[in-house]
Amino acid sequence: MASTSLSTILRVQNANISVPTGLFINGNFRKGRGKSITTIDPSLGTPVLPPGVTICGASKEDVDDAVKAARQAFQTTWGLNTPGTERSRLIHKLANLIERDQADLALLETVDSGKPISWSKADITDTVACLRYYAGWADKIVGQTLECNVKEKQGFTRHEPIGVVGAIIPWNYPMFAWKIAPALAVGCSLVFKPAENTPLSVLKIAELFNEAGFPAGVFNVVNGFGAETGSAIASHPGIDKVAFTGSTATGRAIAVAAAQSNLKKVTLELGGKSANIIFPSADLDQAVNWAALGVFENAGQSCSAGSRVLVHESIYEEFCKKIKIAAEKIKLGPTLDEETWQGPQVSETQFKRIMEHIRIGKEEDKGRVLTGGKQWGTKGYYIEPTIFVDISPKARISTEEIFGPVLVVLPFKTEEEALELANSTEYGLGSAVHSQDPSQIQRVAAKLNAGTVWINQYTFTGNNIPFGGYKTSGWGRELGSYGLENYLSVKAMHYYYGEPIEFPLKL
Repeated sequence: MASTSLSTILRVQNANISVPTGLFINGNFRKGRGKSITTIDPSLGTPVLPPGVTICGASKEDVDDAVKAARQAFQTTWGLNTPGTERSRLIHKLANLIERDQADLALLETVDSGKPISWSKADITDTVACLRYYAGWADKIVGQTLECNVKEKQGFTRHEPIGVVGAIIPWNYPMFAWKIAPALAVGCSLVFKPAENTPLSVLKIAELFNEAGFPAGVFNVVNGFGAETGSAIASHPGIDKVAFTGSTATGRAIAVAAAQSNLKKVTLELGGKSANIIFPSADLDQAVNWAALGVFENAGQSCSAGSRVLVHESIYEEFCKKIKIAAEKIKLGPTLDEETWQGPQVSETQFKRIMEHIRIGKEEDKGRVLTGGKQWGTKGYYIEPTIFVDISPKARISTEEIFGPVLVVLPFKTEEEALELANSTEYGLGSAVHSQDPSQIQRVAAKLNAGTVWINQYTFTGNNIPFGGYKTSGWGRELGSYGLENYLSVKAMHYYYGEPIEFPLKL
C-alpha cells in the first residue's frame, strides 16, 4: 500500500483501490482543519488504511467553505440555472459510473463498515436504482394552476429547490442515496457528512461527481465527528435544510440547533423498536423467515429492525423452536467471503453497547436466552444472533433500541393486546402483520402507530414507496414523490390582469 497527502492505495483481495482521504469541496480534495479520523475494519478490529494514514476531518471553518461553495453553485451553475433534463442526464451518468465501479465500492464498504460483501454489492445496486428513479423525476417538478376570478386574476404555484442542503448520514448504510438523489433531482446543492466510521465509499463517489460532469460545488463532502462537523452543519446559517438519519437523541439536538440558528427545515429518520405481529392464521414458516430477516439483517444494525416479535400464545412455542433454528443457521464469518450472511458490529463502541444490553437482559430483566448471547470468534466485533424469551414486555431490552442482532419474543392473547404491545413504545418507524385473514390485516394495520406497515413481509422497501416514522422515529418522509417535498419550497404567484384600481381602495 502506498499513499500521498490526500489519497492512498488500499489493497483488498486482488484489487488496488485508490482512496481519497481529504475533504471534497468545490470539486477538489483538500486537507481539513478538524480532528482526523482513523477508520477501523470491524471484522479485525484493526485500521483499514496504511500506518500513519488517516481521513481528514472538517472544522467549522471547513464546513463554512463547503457551504459557500454549495451556495455559489446553487446560485450560478445549478438550481434554477440548470434545466431538469440536464440534471436528469447528470444523475443518470453518476448512476452509471457507480454501477461501473461496483466491485471497488463494495470492497471499500465491506472493509469500512463490516458489512458482508454480498450485502455491500446489494447496497450499491440499490444506490444505483435510487439515483435512476430520481433522475426520472428531475424534469417533472410541477406546480398548480389555481382558479381565481378569471376576469381579473390567475393563481399558480412554483415548486423551487430549497437551496443548500446539509446531509448527515449513518454508518449502517454508508451509500445513502435516499438523500443525495432527491436533492439533486430538484436542483439543491449539498454539504454531505458521512459517518466518521464509514467515510471511504462516499469519498470514492465524490471522485465520480467530477467524472460525471457535475458543476463544482454541487456536491461537497465534509468528513468529521458529530460534535465538530455535524454541529457546524446543523447550526450553520447558510444551510437551508438538514436531512439527518441516526439516533433519536442526536436528532433532537439537530432540531434544536436548526431552530436556534436560521430555523432551517429539518427531516429526521431516527430510531425504532419495531414489532412483528404474528397471528395464528399466518404461514408460520414464512413468518419465521421474515422475522429472522427483519432483525438479523445487517447484524441488527437497522433503524427499522423488527427487534420485537409478538406471537399469539397458541403458536408461541412452535414459533420459538423455529426462530431458534433460523438464527442458528446464520453464517457468520470473514466479510469478504460471499457465503457470509452476518458480519460484525460496526465498532468496538457498538459491540460493547450491545453486549451490555445482553447482560441487562440476562441479569436485570431476567430473560431467558433461547440462543446466542455471546461474542462470536476471537477477532473483530461479532455477536451471535441472540433471542430472548420469557421476558416482560416492559423490560429494558423489550423497550430500548439495541441496534444489534438481539430479538425479544413476546406472547399475546388477543388482537387488542397485540396492538397495545406494538404501540407501547416511544418509537413508530416500522411494524408488520403476519396473517391470512384480510379483515384482520386491515384492522390491525390501520391501528398501528408506525410509518411503515409490512404485511406478510419485512425489511424491504421500494424507491417509489415513502419511508419515515411516527412519534420519536422522525419527521418527514424519504423515497417516492414524498421524498421530493423535503427539498422544495412552494412559492404562490398571484397574477392580476384586471381593471386598474384606485387608492385608497374602497372595500
